[in-house]
Amino acid sequence: MNKVVLSADAAVADIASGATVMLGGFGLCGIPETLIAALVRLGVQGLHTISNNMGVDGFGMGLMLEAGMIASHVGSYVGENRRLETMVLQGQLDLTLIPQGTLAERIRAGGAGIPAFYVPTGLGTVVAEGKETRQIGERMYVLEHALHADVALVKAWKGDRLGNLVYRKTARNFNPAMATAADLTIAEVEELVEPGELDPDQIVTPGIYVDRVVVGAAYRKPIEAEFIRSGGAA
Repeated sequence: MNKVVLSADAAVADIASGATVMLGGFGLCGIPETLIAALVRLGVQGLHTISNNMGVDGFGMGLMLEAGMIASHVGSYVGENRRLETMVLQGQLDLTLIPQGTLAERIRAGGAGIPAFYVPTGLGTVVAEGKETRQIGERMYVLEHALHADVALVKAWKGDRLGNLVYRKTARNFNPAMATAADLTIAEVEELVEPGELDPDQIVTPGIYVDRVVVGAAYRKPIEAEFIRSGGAA
């Protein structure tokens, strides 16, 4: 089955306002920037986003914030986005912060059909407020529920027309888990190949999880926070 869509705009055209959308990436690494730009052009509103972080102002999910598209966000880190900080403080956006490991596992559980699980992380903090706790053995644990989305937008290095995906280095972050945890998964790839060209041992996301594939445009690949050392011994 050929899952390739000719444009990013066509790939996201049926995403509705109010949808819950997972977006892959870590910082600016491995984010589906082409699909995000298309979603901004679509102009849907009231989205509920799930992503490790919001990136930076003026790029990636920062563009969605500027367009006023996001009603709520679930993530782990938001420290690089001033607009998000302002919106949260002014009550314009509902923000839920989750420890990063717990966030990753809640997404993975959503894809694996596991409704909930117990973890020790967050016990005795605001993270555990309003949640069930239980003693297992000699330790106390917090019950965390799986996360699932209407749509997942993910980014891969290479993909074939059947939707099989290969990620490159650090870009293999939240993308593989999110690809399994949504009703509709749309993947953008840097390079499209024919079925059989990918080494089966290198395929991380099998095509059964992917509904649409689009080839991204030229990628900027900016650095989120650049630090340059000036002189001195290593």
